[in-house]
Amino acid sequence: MAATIPIGIVTASDRARAGVYEDLSGPAIAAVLTSYLRTPWRPVYRLVADEQEAIAQALIELCDREGCGLVVTTGGTGPAPRDVTPEATAAVCDKMLPGFGELMRAVSLREVPTAILSRQTAGIRGRSLLVNLPGKPKSIETCLAAVFPAIPYALDLIGGPYLETDPAVVACFRPQPK
Repeated sequence: MAATIPIGIVTASDRARAGVYEDLSGPAIAAVLTSYLRTPWRPVYRLVADEQEAIAQALIELCDREGCGLVVTTGGTGPAPRDVTPEATAAVCDKMLPGFGELMRAVSLREVPTAILSRQTAGIRGRSLLVNLPGKPKSIETCLAAVFPAIPYALDLIGGPYLETDPAVVACFRPQPK
């Protein structure tokens, strides 16, 4: 049986962390990934407050100690003062991949004009890819559908885990050998 790959899911939300409401965004990420992936995987979940240090520590822990080659965050990507997920991500990454955010904003703008306020991004920490998503479940689905075709190949390039998708749901891009 193939090894189960850990994938980090981080929800940054003061109110969900305090129990004011149930986190729906972290489970939304897990549901999308379950529909996309053929590779056996398991979620490694963290629910943190909207604090840069708490988010950064969760990202470091998931990448460095839990061995998550892919870490997907939700929440904290807007312009409000406590929206600091992109800053936490940039602080722990070796390289940033701004094309992820550019594409997510472009597809989101088709649905809502306020998508221009979103600051989603992605970056690399060692052999891990970190992707920041917005906080709404519908937006999570829209943004993951746009960027996921590039994620397995990005992981290949950085020495991360090999992810195989269900091509009937989402086709990933990998160059064909010449």
